[in-house]
Amino acid sequence: MPEDQTPPPCRPPQVAGADTGGTFTDVVFLGPQGLALRKVLSTPRDPGRAVLEALKALGLDRDTAVVHGSTVATNAILERKGARTALVTNQGFEDLIEIGRQNRLRLYDLAYSRPEPLIPAGLRFGVRGRITSQGTEHEPLDPNQAEEAARAVAESGAESVAVCLLFSFLNPSHELALGRALAGLDLPVSLSHEILAEFREYERTSTTVVNAYVGPKMTGYLKGLKAALPGGLRVMQSNGGVISADTAMAEPVRTILSGPAGGAVAALEAARAAGFERIISLDMGGTSTDVCLADKGLPLALEASIAGLAVKTPMIDIQTVGAGGGSLAWIDAGGALRVGPESAGADPGPICYGKGERVTVTDADLFLGRLDPERFLGGAMPLHGERVEPAMRALAEQAGLSALDLAQGVLAVVNSNMERAIRVVSVERGLDPAEFSLVAFGGAGGMHCADLARSMSMPRALVPRNPGLLSALGMILADVVKDFSRTVMLRAEDLGPEDLDRLFRPLEERAARDMAGQGARAGQVFLERSLDMRYQGQSFELTTPAPPGADLREAFEALHERAYGHRNPDAAVEAVNLRLRARAATKGPGFAKIEPGGRQVPKAALLRTRKAVFQGRALETRVLDRDRLLAGNCFQGPALVVEYSSTVVVPPGASVLVDGFGNLILKIDG
Repeated sequence: MPEDQTPPPCRPPQVAGADTGGTFTDVVFLGPQGLALRKVLSTPRDPGRAVLEALKALGLDRDTAVVHGSTVATNAILERKGARTALVTNQGFEDLIEIGRQNRLRLYDLAYSRPEPLIPAGLRFGVRGRITSQGTEHEPLDPNQAEEAARAVAESGAESVAVCLLFSFLNPSHELALGRALAGLDLPVSLSHEILAEFREYERTSTTVVNAYVGPKMTGYLKGLKAALPGGLRVMQSNGGVISADTAMAEPVRTILSGPAGGAVAALEAARAAGFERIISLDMGGTSTDVCLADKGLPLALEASIAGLAVKTPMIDIQTVGAGGGSLAWIDAGGALRVGPESAGADPGPICYGKGERVTVTDADLFLGRLDPERFLGGAMPLHGERVEPAMRALAEQAGLSALDLAQGVLAVVNSNMERAIRVVSVERGLDPAEFSLVAFGGAGGMHCADLARSMSMPRALVPRNPGLLSALGMILADVVKDFSRTVMLRAEDLGPEDLDRLFRPLEERAARDMAGQGARAGQVFLERSLDMRYQGQSFELTTPAPPGADLREAFEALHERAYGHRNPDAAVEAVNLRLRARAATKGPGFAKIEPGGRQVPKAALLRTRKAVFQGRALETRVLDRDRLLAGNCFQGPALVVEYSSTVVVPPGASVLVDGFGNLILKIDG
């Protein structure tokens, strides 16, 4: 399809977005009457139950189509609760996933040890047979060897199998033969050339192993949820696009960061509607905070480390820290106040929810008057402030502080943790945060964004409407997307337009088949070509867009100069990997405008005043109903702006403008 044409939409007429978090599960429904919203406490033992409860609470039947952001695969890795997995590889390479790279994540930690591999030595099996680096067969795979490997896997008690052979991305014949031998075991089998058809053996093996490890748990979960939702189920990917539930079951490694990806998609769309394209998104939920720098588009990373495990698959470049509303405050052995990464989660939750016993960030916010206990979740979940004070005083006594100082210290520490994440995606990459707007969302993002923007010298913070459900909204804003890749290792100078067409043709044919399986017709699919390129001899690549007629060398060198400050016109340039992104637009709901008004805040929007603590002083603070604010309204802090899904804290020295889409734009004074 020509680049200047927009594909027609590919989406069901009515759809709900569902995001399961550590504390709350959020559902946003888009129907004929607009958006309907619901937050319910998550059900960690069965995450799908909370999704179904939220749909029921909205009065929706199970014929509703759902796009789901799932944490099942992520949690299986973090908690090491995936399937008992076997690995079949070339003889002599069984220990590759344990050897890995020679990188130390903590260079100066003398007690550092690498994370244990997901597959122990007793479940790793080698077979003879070898494909060369040119894709030719050097040593055939003995069929008896394949059968012996299958028997060994069966006797091991494995629940899933990963197969990764040398250079199978060039010639998959040996992997396919092993796949046929293993098929009789009735176990899920992940073949590396299907999961990641790229060079670098360790990353390909690790990614395939992760896919096999989380596959059975993800499949069981999605099968149950799909059966309960006959209207259709799609799943958010880490790359910011959605895929069918069947594809997510086959390739669950693509969903590792699905929840945070939905938030990044919606944050950029909300900012664009408001007129801002250079943003840093801050998604502060109950358990963690996800930070993403988007400079006119979402940044894609091709590799990440999840709990110390290499995962090489396209994903939105997101930095995550264990800092959320449910993060627990504690005193370490040296007497210092620490916050997180452990979280109270949904059960027992913060003390003020009624069951928790340990102080959390949410409890500190409530203790300081920054939460209105009668307006939490629109009044549907009153908070128990009387339970917080005794616990706060007990922890303060342990720290040798007053309860007030401890509560302020909790906020200062958690803000510092989030500041570090913002610095990683900006300052450490040579970018000035002051040139970006902070887009805050998640249940707790609006409570901390003003302080964070001020400390990072950012001129403004933008809080969209329904910030506590923005990730769920991102699910229904996202396009259907699939990424394909293939290693080629060719000189860029040898690649003319006809060569590129020939090389990309197999990927484009596969994309057409796969996108048809996602429900997209040929006229709905938009294809984007790119190449991973490098100077010959470099050990890293830059992903370079390759539209028809592009000057590949110039495009690569411009990227190289922008990233590293120089170019080398005398060096040969290599094209390492082909990349193809297939996208079918869903034409999401967009953002509705709100009723205009004057600069003066309507009297009906003022609910009451209450004391809130800012910088050690208890100040009279207005509590405003966000649903009654009008476009054009302006006001100064201190104020609390309450709504169903979140509270926005406006400290002294900050001013707020309500824009035409209902966004709160906080101007931060230095």
